Amino acid sequence: MIRTPICDLLGIEYPVFQGGMAWIADGKLAAAVSEAGGLGIIAAGNASAEAVREQIRYAREHTDKPFGVNIMLMSPHAQEVAELAAAERVAAVTTGAGDPGKYMRLWNDAGIRVMPVVASVALAKRVARMGASAVIAEGGESGGHVGDLTTMALVPQVCDAVDIPVVAAGGIADGRQMAAALLLGAVGVQMGTRFLTCTECSVHPTYKEKILKATDISTVVTGKRLGHPVRSIKTPFSRMCQQAEYSAASDEELHGMTKGALRRAALEGDSQNGIFLAGQVAAMVTKEQPAAEIIREVVEGAEQVLKGADRWLA
Repeated sequence: MIRTPICDLLGIEYPVFQGGMAWIADGKLAAAVSEAGGLGIIAAGNASAEAVREQIRYAREHTDKPFGVNIMLMSPHAQEVAELAAAERVAAVTTGAGDPGKYMRLWNDAGIRVMPVVASVALAKRVARMGASAVIAEGGESGGHVGDLTTMALVPQVCDAVDIPVVAAGGIADGRQMAAALLLGAVGVQMGTRFLTCTECSVHPTYKEKILKATDISTVVTGKRLGHPVRSIKTPFSRMCQQAEYSAASDEELHGMTKGALRRAALEGDSQNGIFLAGQVAAMVTKEQPAAEIIREVVEGAEQVLKGADRWLA
């Protein structure tokens, strides 16, 4: 069985995290992943502290295993959700879209393992100095907000730059990719797109259908002009957004076009006005499965690859 330092740090069985996907990763999904031995993560997104509290309570009713909360630091509710996480003493906090520095002492004093998502070596070094327990190095193959570096390039550089555990994310959906991440120096993986068709995932059926029908070239990155590039499934709406970036439309108009688009996709399955975030591995997700089956498949696949990793040596 694959067991790494991140398992001991968090008290989990397998070094597999479920990504904190806004409007998607709720208490039901997090509880299922944690109960299966990974680290389930509730996504706070733009939700209020009370809404996040409900998801935390739901997860605790359905598992006694550790789970985390992902806090989007650009959210207008970031402060109250940060304080809620400390008060609830969740096992872990992952962060994105901002600098977690102002909350690090609060979380560390509460005994929470803080693991910011980073897209560069500089940010990894900064959060390590602030007291992060680990970092999640996420390459641009991922769904949602993306950086410039690929996972293959980012992960080993972050591993060389910091002395805390590194979890790899972006472009990971099976055992081969998990094994590759471990060989690059990571001690675990985070998967988002693979869990979108999880049986316990409450995302709209239309969203799942788009993942299951995806090909290798089904995703597109939009939002570069605004400084917040996002990877999603190609749809007429995402193509319209991409075209608008190169038009005379103002930045305010571009923001207005996409406001609420993820919510419309995740909760309503709105193909006309929704953004279906997904990573480049969407085509590798071919069926709906329970969380426990996904984790077992990925970990066992990685074990097989690692056992045969020396077959090319003379």
